[in-house]
Amino acid sequence: MDAVKQMMQVHDLDVILREANDRRAWGRLGFELGAAEGLEQERDRLLAGLDRRWTLLYDRGLRRYGRGLTPVRERVCMGCFVRLPASAVRASGEAVLHLCESCGRLLYWG
Repeated sequence: MDAVKQMMQVHDLDVILREANDRRAWGRLGFELGAAEGLEQERDRLLAGLDRRWTLLYDRGLRRYGRGLTPVRERVCMGCFVRLPASAVRASGEAVLHLCESCGRLLYWG
């Protein structure tokens, strides 16, 4: 699996874990949630397969903004809405992670 897909799966798990950890909101709706250890183990497994540089940058963006990964649309970071330089534009068909020089989030083209 390529790094972009793995990082997107990690991000999806983080969103699910954040929602699952908000037990008060679920309790008000009448739901009881079980433990999320399985999700955390899967997150750790996915992160272990990624380059440590990307995982550190992702975790930093996650702590700072609540989202460590954000899409790019028409050369604009959807996290901070800054237009990216032409050098950051991906080659056709290329799936690689980039770092937004403005906000520090990891970028993917979606």
